[in-house]
Parts: sequence; structure tokens; C-alpha cells
Amino acid sequence: MGKQFPALDDTHIAFIGAQLMFFSGSAAPEGKINISPKGMDSLRVLSPTRILWRNMTGSGNETATHLASSPRMTLMWCSFGPRPMILRCYGTARAIHRADPDWAALDAHFAPHFAARQLFDMTVDMVQTSCGYAVPRMENAAPRDTLSKWAADKGPDGIETYWRERNTHTLDGAETGIVPKSLGPDA
Repeated sequence: MGKQFPALDDTHIAFIGAQLMFFSGSAAPEGKINISPKGMDSLRVLSPTRILWRNMTGSGNETATHLASSPRMTLMWCSFGPRPMILRCYGTARAIHRADPDWAALDAHFAPHFAARQLFDMTVDMVQTSCGYAVPRMENAAPRDTLSKWAADKGPDGIETYWRERNTHTLDGAETGIVPKSLGPDA
């Protein structure tokens, strides 16, 4: 049976810290709903009602645009280890882009990485736990370093080119705001 809480407690925060990945969910009022798996060292619990996570460069770029029109967000963790549990945080979030004034202060919560394309600052208004009994147990073979190697091969200029070519529009055609303002729209 699921249980709801108004904020994260120490047990929830420890559970989040022990998970190797999480899932983010967002949706604009119309169009496709996005659910994305996230890994690497990309999430910080800043308080019982505030979570910051960093979005790395990838093939799609839906979340920032969804939040601009509907700031709802859900984050989910599920245990693949011995203790079954699913934890969801519901709330609202805002996207922070590299050109935004608070980028540097918030991004400082993470190790530097030029392939970071947005930060998401989430205010949690409800936490829910559920059993997770049907989630399979799995072993973690190793971290995946593919994204870091891919980004290193591209370099900062190549990443910006990739953003311009592949990350400027959502699946529904809306603009994502990813194009670095320093480049300008026609650079």
C-alpha cells in the first residue's frame, strides 16, 4: 500500500542516495508525455522539499520546454536491490539554462562537465512510497562511461553544434531554449 508524505525524510533521502538511476516525468498541456531515465552523478537533495538535478546532453530534449508551459514534474526511483521500494516525488520545477544568472551557483553542486545542458530545480509537494514487489532484482555490472567519452570526442564546440542540430525542438516541434545565447540564432 502506498504512503504519502509532505516532504522527504532522512530514510527517503538515504534511499535516493543509494540508487544508481532515477526517472523524470514531464508533460506540456498538449502533446507527448516524456519519461526519461537519468544516471551519472546528476542529482542533489538540497532540502526535504527541494531537489536539483542536472540534465546531460542526449538525443531528446523535452523537459525544459514542458516546464515552461506546465511546471509539473515527477521523479521516481525504484530499488533493483534486496529491499523492494518505489519512491516518487511530485512537484513543480523550473529549467535553468547555461546563460541564466543562477546557472553557475547551482551547477557548482556538481563536478564540472561541458555536456551539461540544463539544470532542474524542483520543489517537492508530495512524496509517495510503494512496495516495488514486482520490480526485478538486478545487479549493477558497472557505470556506463559512453556519454562522457562521446562528449569528450565532440568537445565543447561539437556539443554546441549537436545542441543546435538535435536539441532545439521537442518531438512536438516546440522550441527548447537550448541554443546558447552567446551563439545567437543564426551562428
